[in-house]
Amino acid sequence: MEDLYKVITRDEAIERFEAFELPAVIEECEQDGELDGPARREAWNNYTDYLCKDDQISDWQYANWTQPECC
Repeated sequence: MEDLYKVITRDEAIERFEAFELPAVIEECEQDGELDGPARREAWNNYTDYLCKDDQISDWQYANWTQPECC
């Protein structure tokens, strides 16, 4: 139960994703100006996988969080 105090919230994860991960997706996959939903969703999935493996989010968070609106 004490591990719950060490994890970040979904809002914090989305904020970090939008600040640090999403710009790279936009630069790499959206050069034509078209939103690339699959690339954004894959980046979110990879990001949350990393957070889980790094113990920044719980297994439950990883399994139950939905894609954010930006994806």
